[in-house]
Amino acid sequence: MASSLAYSKSFLGGETADGVSGLGFRQPSYLRRLSSAAVQISIRRRTSLPQRRLEVRAGGDKFGKHFEVATYGESHGGGVGCVITGCPPRIPLSEEDLQFELDRRRPGQSRITTPRKETDTYQRGHDYSEMSIAYRPSHADATYDFKYGLRAIQGGGRSSARETIGRVAAGAVAKKILRTYAGTEILAYVSQVHKVVLPEGVVDNETVTLDQIESNIVRCPDPEYAQKMIEAIDAVRVRGDSVGGVVTCIARNVPRGLGCPVFDKLEADLAKAMLSLPATKGFELGSGFSGTFMTGSEHNDEFFMDEHGNMRTRTNRSGGIQGGISNGETISMRIAFKPTSTIGKKQKTVTRARHETELIARGRHDPCVVPRAVPMVEAMVALVLLDQLMAQTGQCGLFPVDPALQQQIAPAPNGSLLTPKLA
Repeated sequence: MASSLAYSKSFLGGETADGVSGLGFRQPSYLRRLSSAAVQISIRRRTSLPQRRLEVRAGGDKFGKHFEVATYGESHGGGVGCVITGCPPRIPLSEEDLQFELDRRRPGQSRITTPRKETDTYQRGHDYSEMSIAYRPSHADATYDFKYGLRAIQGGGRSSARETIGRVAAGAVAKKILRTYAGTEILAYVSQVHKVVLPEGVVDNETVTLDQIESNIVRCPDPEYAQKMIEAIDAVRVRGDSVGGVVTCIARNVPRGLGCPVFDKLEADLAKAMLSLPATKGFELGSGFSGTFMTGSEHNDEFFMDEHGNMRTRTNRSGGIQGGISNGETISMRIAFKPTSTIGKKQKTVTRARHETELIARGRHDPCVVPRAVPMVEAMVALVLLDQLMAQTGQCGLFPVDPALQQQIAPAPNGSLLTPKLA
C-alpha cells in the first residue's frame, strides 16, 4: 500500500527519491499543495519524515485571470448564478443593466426557440424520466458518466444552457465597464440558419445596430434573410427536428494592445470562450478558413495613414487581431452552433445497463438554439476583452505611453471611426 501511495505522490508532482518532481522538474514546497480542494490525498512515507497532504481540485468553473467569473448551480437545481472577483470599483451599475441582457437570453420568447419558461419556480422534472435510464444521443449524459460515474438526470445539470445565466449576468457588467472606459461596443447577430446563409456585405458591421438585430425573433439584422431563416426553423419545428447555424460577433472601438504573447493571445482566449458555450462546434476570426484560399499578397492587410492621422489597415482580413494583439480595428468572428440535441423524434441509443433501446424526448425541445445564443456570445466576448484590458492596464499602463507608437485610434470629428471592410 505504501508503494502505491508513493507512486501517486510522484504523479501529482511530489518529490521522488532524488528530490525531483514526478514531472521532471524540481518542485518547490509551496507547489506540493495543489489548490484548495474537494479531494485530499494523504501520503505516508516509509521514512520518518512527517506526513504530507496533497489536495486535488477539479477545475472548469472559473473563467478569466483578472476579471474572474465563477458560475454555480445547475438545471433543475436550487438556483444558478455567478460570482465575480476582481471587478473594478465605482461602476455606475444598475439592476436594469443586468436584467436587459438576461431577458435577451431567456427562453420562451418566440415559437422558434424552446417554449420552456425559466422562472424561480419548481421545474417539471418528470419530462426527464425516460432519460434517467437511456442516454440522449449527442448530449453530455454519456460522457458525464464516462468521466464521473454519475450524472444529473433532470435537464443535464451543469451541461445545461441554464448555466449560461451566470455568464450573461457577468457579461453585462463587463460590457458596461468596456463601454464606459473605451466606448467599446459588442454586437452579435445570426448570419446563418441551416442552409440559409446571409451573404457577405449584406450587413455593414460598422453601422449595424442593436435595434436592427432585435427587430425580429431570429436576430438577423436583414429583414429578407431573417424571414427565410424563420421559415427554415418552422419547417423542422413542426417535424420535431432541429437545425443549427452561425452567429457573427463584432467588437467595435476595442483598445489597441489587448492580448498577451505567447499562450494568452487574444484570439486564443476568444476561441476558448466561444467553444466553452453549449452546442458550439467551430470558431473563425477575420477571414477564417476562407483565408486559406488566398495568397499572402491577397490576404495581407496593408497599413496607411488616414485623414485624421491614424495608422490603419486598408482591409481587415486579420479580424482586428495581429500577432495575438488587438490592432484597433473592428474584431470580427463567427461561431458555429450544432443542431439542438433534444428533438421530438425517436432515436436509437443505449441504456446505462448497456442495452440497446429507442428514446424519444418528451416535453419541450428547441428547434434552433442559435437566436438565443446571441447574448451568450456577446457576454463571453466582453469577459475576454475586459480581462485582457485589465492585464494590459496592469502591465503597460504604469508609465506614460509612447505617443508615436501607442496612441489609440482617434475618432473623426463626428465621433465615428472609418473602419475598413473585411474583404
